[in-house]
Amino acid sequence: MNMTYFTDTNVAVSTQPSRIAALFNAIAVKMRQRKAYRQTYNELCTMTSRDLTDLGMSRADFRRLSKEAAEMVK
Repeated sequence: MNMTYFTDTNVAVSTQPSRIAALFNAIAVKMRQRKAYRQTYNELCTMTSRDLTDLGMSRADFRRLSKEAAEMVK
């Protein structure tokens, strides 16, 4: 008597690579945004009080401005 076994291992592999790619893409975007935030914040910190007054800004605006700059990065 001969017994034959058949195992069907259909796996939807098409969704996994796209989900992983989306994850890595999201991480890359967040890293670019963080870099833009740090760069903007550091550049603003180098400005003198006189420069800030000329531009109508204060040091209290740094975080908000840095966040706005980071949100523009895609």
